[in-house]
Amino acid sequence: MNTLSPDYRPSDDEEFMNERQLEYFRQKLLRWRTELLKESGDTLASLSEGGIHEADITDRATVETDRAFELRTRDRARKLIVKIDSALLRIEDRSYGFCEETGEPISLQRLEARPIATLSIEAQERHERHEKVYRDD
Repeated sequence: MNTLSPDYRPSDDEEFMNERQLEYFRQKLLRWRTELLKESGDTLASLSEGGIHEADITDRATVETDRAFELRTRDRARKLIVKIDSALLRIEDRSYGFCEETGEPISLQRLEARPIATLSIEAQERHERHEKVYRDD
Protein backbone atom coordinates (compact mmCIF):
# COMPACT_ATOMS: atom_id res chain seq x y z
CA MET A 1 0.00 0.00 0.00
CA ASN A 2 0.93 3.67 -0.18
CA THR A 3 3.02 5.38 2.45
CA LEU A 4 1.17 8.36 3.84
CA SER A 5 2.56 11.61 5.11
CA PRO A 6 1.80 12.08 8.82
CA ASP A 7 -0.40 15.09 8.11
CA TYR A 8 -2.57 13.38 5.45
CA ARG A 9 -6.33 13.51 6.07
CA PRO A 10 -8.94 12.13 3.65
CA SER A 11 -10.75 14.83 1.74
CA ASP A 12 -13.99 15.10 -0.20
CA ASP A 13 -11.88 16.61 -3.03
CA GLU A 14 -10.40 13.21 -3.90
CA GLU A 15 -11.92 9.98 -5.20
CA PHE A 16 -13.84 8.23 -2.43
CA MET A 17 -11.97 5.27 -0.90
CA ASN A 18 -8.96 5.57 -3.17
CA GLU A 19 -5.75 3.77 -2.14
CA ARG A 20 -4.61 6.63 0.13
CA GLN A 21 -7.92 6.79 1.98
CA LEU A 22 -8.04 3.02 2.41
CA GLU A 23 -4.48 3.03 3.75
CA TYR A 24 -5.28 5.94 6.08
CA PHE A 25 -8.22 4.09 7.63
CA ARG A 26 -6.30 0.79 7.71
CA GLN A 27 -3.53 2.45 9.74
CA LYS A 28 -6.06 4.20 11.99
CA LEU A 29 -7.83 0.91 12.70
CA LEU A 30 -4.57 -0.95 13.33
CA ARG A 31 -3.41 1.72 15.82
CA TRP A 32 -6.76 1.55 17.62
CA ARG A 33 -6.60 -2.28 17.73
CA THR A 34 -3.03 -2.21 19.10
CA GLU A 35 -4.06 0.26 21.80
CA LEU A 36 -7.04 -1.88 22.85
CA LEU A 37 -4.90 -5.03 22.97
CA LYS A 38 -2.28 -3.27 25.10
CA GLU A 39 -4.95 -2.07 27.53
CA SER A 40 -6.38 -5.60 27.72
CA GLY A 41 -2.94 -6.99 28.49
CA ASP A 42 -2.49 -4.43 31.25
CA THR A 43 -5.87 -5.39 32.72
CA LEU A 44 -5.08 -9.09 32.65
CA ALA A 45 -1.76 -8.45 34.36
CA SER A 46 -3.40 -6.44 37.15
CA LEU A 47 -6.22 -8.98 37.60
CA SER A 48 -3.81 -11.91 37.77
CA GLU A 49 -1.83 -10.31 40.61
CA GLY A 50 -3.86 -12.39 43.02
CA GLY A 51 -6.94 -12.27 45.16
CA ILE A 52 -8.32 -9.51 47.24
CA HIS A 53 -6.25 -8.96 50.37
CA GLU A 54 -8.20 -6.09 51.90
CA ALA A 55 -9.25 -6.75 55.50
CA ASP A 56 -11.90 -4.03 55.58
CA ILE A 57 -15.18 -5.12 53.99
CA THR A 58 -15.70 -1.66 52.45
CA ASP A 59 -12.24 -1.77 50.85
CA ARG A 60 -12.93 -5.29 49.58
CA ALA A 61 -16.22 -4.15 48.05
CA THR A 62 -14.46 -1.23 46.36
CA VAL A 63 -11.80 -3.53 44.90
CA GLU A 64 -14.50 -5.95 43.68
CA THR A 65 -16.47 -3.11 42.08
CA ASP A 66 -13.33 -1.82 40.37
CA ARG A 67 -12.55 -5.30 39.03
CA ALA A 68 -16.09 -5.80 37.74
CA PHE A 69 -15.96 -2.42 36.01
CA GLU A 70 -12.58 -3.28 34.48
CA LEU A 71 -13.92 -6.62 33.18
CA ARG A 72 -16.94 -4.92 31.60
CA THR A 73 -14.62 -2.40 29.96
CA ARG A 74 -12.43 -5.23 28.61
CA ASP A 75 -15.50 -7.03 27.26
CA ARG A 76 -16.47 -3.89 25.37
CA ALA A 77 -12.90 -3.66 24.06
CA ARG A 78 -13.07 -7.30 22.92
CA LYS A 79 -16.26 -6.56 20.98
CA LEU A 80 -14.63 -3.47 19.47
CA ILE A 81 -11.65 -5.54 18.32
CA VAL A 82 -14.03 -7.89 16.48
CA LYS A 83 -15.59 -4.86 14.74
CA ILE A 84 -12.13 -3.47 13.91
CA ASP A 85 -11.11 -6.81 12.41
CA SER A 86 -14.29 -6.79 10.35
CA ALA A 87 -13.53 -3.25 9.12
CA LEU A 88 -9.99 -4.34 8.17
CA LEU A 89 -11.47 -7.18 6.11
CA ARG A 90 -13.78 -4.69 4.38
CA ILE A 91 -10.72 -2.60 3.52
CA GLU A 92 -9.12 -5.69 1.97
CA ASP A 93 -12.20 -6.49 -0.13
CA ARG A 94 -12.68 -2.76 -0.91
CA SER A 95 -16.20 -2.59 0.52
CA TYR A 96 -15.01 -0.36 3.39
CA GLY A 97 -16.66 3.04 3.59
CA PHE A 98 -19.86 2.01 1.87
CA CYS A 99 -23.17 1.60 3.69
CA GLU A 100 -24.14 -2.05 4.13
CA GLU A 101 -27.81 -1.15 3.60
CA THR A 102 -27.75 1.30 0.71
CA GLY A 103 -24.32 0.82 -0.86
CA GLU A 104 -23.86 4.60 -0.72
CA PRO A 105 -20.62 6.11 0.61
CA ILE A 106 -20.45 6.73 4.36
CA SER A 107 -19.28 10.30 4.94
CA LEU A 108 -15.59 10.77 5.65
CA GLN A 109 -16.52 12.75 8.76
CA ARG A 110 -18.49 9.76 10.10
CA LEU A 111 -15.66 7.34 9.29
CA GLU A 112 -13.16 9.67 10.93
CA ALA A 113 -15.25 9.72 14.12
CA ARG A 114 -16.26 6.04 13.99
CA PRO A 115 -13.97 4.09 11.65
CA ILE A 116 -15.90 0.87 12.29
CA ALA A 117 -19.17 2.35 10.97
CA THR A 118 -21.04 0.08 8.57
CA LEU A 119 -24.07 2.32 7.98
CA SER A 120 -24.45 5.85 6.69
CA ILE A 121 -25.89 8.32 9.19
CA GLU A 122 -29.27 8.16 7.45
CA ALA A 123 -29.36 4.34 7.53
CA GLN A 124 -28.18 4.34 11.16
CA GLU A 125 -30.95 6.76 12.13
CA ARG A 126 -33.55 4.59 10.37
CA HIS A 127 -32.17 1.55 12.17
CA GLU A 128 -32.33 3.32 15.55
CA ARG A 129 -35.89 4.60 14.94
CA HIS A 130 -36.96 1.07 14.00
CA GLU A 131 -35.25 -0.32 17.12
CA LYS A 132 -36.96 2.29 19.32
CA VAL A 133 -40.40 1.45 17.91
CA TYR A 134 -39.97 -2.21 18.76
CA ARG A 135 -38.30 -1.55 22.12
CA ASP A 136 -41.21 0.63 23.27
CA ASP A 137 -43.76 -2.15 22.67
